Amino acid sequence: MTVSYEDFAKLDIRVAKVTSAEAIKGKSRIIKGVIDLGKGDLRDVIIGGAQYYGMEEMVGRTVVVIANLEPKSMAGTKSNAMLLAADVDDKPFWLTVSEDVPLGSPIK
Repeated sequence: MTVSYEDFAKLDIRVAKVTSAEAIKGKSRIIKGVIDLGKGDLRDVIIGGAQYYGMEEMVGRTVVVIANLEPKSMAGTKSNAMLLAADVDDKPFWLTVSEDVPLGSPIK
């Protein structure tokens, strides 16, 4: 399947930093995180892969996110963006960039 450039251009892909992470009661594969997209834009997100990464490993990562994905609620938490990751045998490897890239920078 191919995607038109017009469809791709609809995605708001940006740089963000994971500023906090906490366990979700009764869940072992997901955690609740907060990302900073710069200029005061903080968002709650659901982060998968908790069985592979501790919360302390996620905090401080400069990651790539889709910022305009329709919000989704899971486990009583509303996720307002999606972290992008390579998927290797169901284990996420988070897409990251240099910390020198300003938060909120668009990915094109």
